[in-house]
Amino acid sequence: MKIRANGISIEVEDSYCGASGDGRPVVLLIMGLGMQLIAWPPDMVQGLVDAGYRVVRFDNRDAGLSQHFDHLGTPHLLWEGLKHKLGFASKPAYTLSAMAADALGVLDALHIDKAHIVGVSMGGMIAQRMALMAPERCLSLASIMSSSGARGLPQADPAVLRALLSRPEGTGMSAAIEHSVKLFKIIGSPGFAMDDAVLRQRVAAATERSFHPQGVMRQMVAVVADTTRAAALGGVRTPTLVVHGKADLLVPFACGEDTARRIPGAKLVAIEGMGHDLPPGVVQRLLALLVPHFKAAKSAKTENAVNTAMAN
Repeated sequence: MKIRANGISIEVEDSYCGASGDGRPVVLLIMGLGMQLIAWPPDMVQGLVDAGYRVVRFDNRDAGLSQHFDHLGTPHLLWEGLKHKLGFASKPAYTLSAMAADALGVLDALHIDKAHIVGVSMGGMIAQRMALMAPERCLSLASIMSSSGARGLPQADPAVLRALLSRPEGTGMSAAIEHSVKLFKIIGSPGFAMDDAVLRQRVAAATERSFHPQGVMRQMVAVVADTTRAAALGGVRTPTLVVHGKADLLVPFACGEDTARRIPGAKLVAIEGMGHDLPPGVVQRLLALLVPHFKAAKSAKTENAVNTAMAN
């Protein structure tokens, strides 16, 4: 369904659409660079619903069926990358903070006061920004296969960068699908099997739903331009879980380590054989981590509230 959030049009899927959720705590899922809400595997969404949660997903701005920003122009990625290496500031079409405001706007539009925030890759960065902007709205934070954005962290494997920045070998839909399948195979999880037919079906569904490379480029520049988040993460007070794959070639494991080190009290969980995707085996590991994390965060907040009341 379409909603207005932060002044723009956002596509949303709500597991309890049109209802209050029967008092269920809410989990807000935020996808990564260029990815759409359908990239959240159905077994992950259903697993959270079965555990007693109301699950809200949405397309980030410039992705999927949410509002596109083509009127702001298409950035030159090589030039923006060079400026970043030389220490010059990038001028993004919009910022990750604006994207975090979009996510908060989704909660507003659905009349949700608070939620557990879960983000993968760029979505983890947006989730971090949410925890800094509106800690009172965040029951917990889970930053998965993401980064603090600090300078000096290891970069993506050169082969991955070449694949990420390359163009499809053709102009048709089939060429775009083949290009994406190749990329996902490169960055996928070597320790967790992903059936080729399932991968191709997921990529085809996403490409047919929306193919918008210009939006991916603008999102990339927003990520590169977010240079102050790392220093600010020390101010996060939301219970935080950081999960990262030891075999991640796109966002190396050291990036997850750095994120956890910067956020006070954050718990870091490393998953051997996990790359930069969500195959079934990884989904099961994540569910086994997320649900206890949500419950522990709720217990901690309840205890803090009781202690505050007694102190007063």
